[in-house]
Amino acid sequence: MHSFTKILARGLLAAALLGGVSSVAVAEVVFNRGNGAEPETLDVHKSTGVPESHIQMDLFEGLMTPDAKGEPTAGAAESWTVSDDGLTYTFKLRQNAKWSDGSPVTAADWVFSWQRLVDPKTASDYAYFLDQVVNAKDIRDGKKPVTDLGVKAVDDHTFEVKLAASTPYFLAMLVHHSTYAISKANYEKFGDDFVKPGNMVSNGAFMLAEAVPQSHVKLVKNPNFHDAASVKVDTVMFYATEDQNAELQRFKAGELDATYEIPPQQIKELQQTNPDETRLAPYFGTHFYAYNLTHEPWKSTPELRQALALAIDRDVITGKIMNAGEIPAYTFVPPGTDNFNGWEPDYAKMTQAERDAKAKELLAKAGYGPDKPLDVEIIYNTSQLHKNVAVAISAMWKQKLGVNATLTNMEWKTFLDTRDKKQFKDITRHGWIGDYNDANNFLELERCDIGEQSTSAYCNPKFDELMNQAAREADLQKRAQILQDAEKLMIADAPIIPFAFYASKHMVSAHVKGWENNVQDFHPSRWVTVER
Repeated sequence: MHSFTKILARGLLAAALLGGVSSVAVAEVVFNRGNGAEPETLDVHKSTGVPESHIQMDLFEGLMTPDAKGEPTAGAAESWTVSDDGLTYTFKLRQNAKWSDGSPVTAADWVFSWQRLVDPKTASDYAYFLDQVVNAKDIRDGKKPVTDLGVKAVDDHTFEVKLAASTPYFLAMLVHHSTYAISKANYEKFGDDFVKPGNMVSNGAFMLAEAVPQSHVKLVKNPNFHDAASVKVDTVMFYATEDQNAELQRFKAGELDATYEIPPQQIKELQQTNPDETRLAPYFGTHFYAYNLTHEPWKSTPELRQALALAIDRDVITGKIMNAGEIPAYTFVPPGTDNFNGWEPDYAKMTQAERDAKAKELLAKAGYGPDKPLDVEIIYNTSQLHKNVAVAISAMWKQKLGVNATLTNMEWKTFLDTRDKKQFKDITRHGWIGDYNDANNFLELERCDIGEQSTSAYCNPKFDELMNQAAREADLQKRAQILQDAEKLMIADAPIIPFAFYASKHMVSAHVKGWENNVQDFHPSRWVTVER
């Protein structure tokens, strides 16, 4: 269909040049994107996955929005001021901001939306994201009403936020989907069904046209977007493609303009055959495994947790299994994080043989060995990469420690539910992509009170107190040291096993212009075009 449209446009252009017609038809610009797993939900206050966030970033615009290079810039707020004590942010909303149905975007929509996020009735995994706002934590804990949240509509275009403590990364947080506004009037009309095509209104560069389960989500250009004139793409097609090999074949056939990932075993060949279309870049995230600390033996046996962590050869995992620029990880917070002092535990300086010997010693101390082998189940979501990693790690544990591992693959939605509700038996594959560039965004996941976003149900009051101290500390150098102390304590307790820092890997067609590699791997369709 699109090929015919292009031929028609060229014919009309030629006719126009010959004086045969007075106007020229313009070909529709369609951006076809592979997007990993089937979206869990398009509700910005309830979703948790990266595939959903890609779609939501096109549909909605936060107070801040990522530019083409992934840096936070003015979004729905055209300007803002911060009080001298750093506790009050006043956002001036764009006067011409409209929802996709033509109604105005107002400060009341932001008040409603942030109250909805922290409301226990919403049951958002990201409710903690606004804990820096006055009374937010007490509200999500059910101790205060949502109306006590420290936000206010000063007038239709002025949104005021009161913070409990100075938060240097606050503006960077506001590109995250959980902080987006939804239309209060539209929600009151449709309730939670506001996410359905035909119901949803949004304030981003695109609006929702179709959502077909296990197939695609179709977005079309939003004519009411404040910067619609600069948006070159007319239609964005997000295709659910968990099978990386099938996704690559669709790319090679010209059905996709960009892939969600690249099959790891194909990367070297693609770098040779399609060097300009193979996009590999550092990515602000950490691959790790998490224990279920609500279950034994994990809950009461730190030696066992430490033994399995030591026995993983991270150089093999990153260099031979992943093989796309990933870096071995022994800590949770990625290198290069702003206002944080990177470090590594002592065992990172050991040889792998020394780590293996220490692992055997700790395994025996935990009561396991040849006469009492350890049986574990590893769960992971559908992905060739995650399968390959699980196979490699289970083989290492078997060879070095005699551990018998069962591997269980799960579809994305089932996996998320099982992992977050801690319904898995032993160990889950996990990964965290930084929502903003600050160590807090990683370490807060290990707090006792973080809810379902907790990676492993870890709870150490000493760790929480360090995190509380960091939240109160205005001196960035002192804060960095406190956060490092917190991470050192957590890594010693070993509720998780970090093993690799992410690298993004996409195939991006030469037809796509404006795609910029960036550490957040943000690529809003607003900033690209497709020249076929």
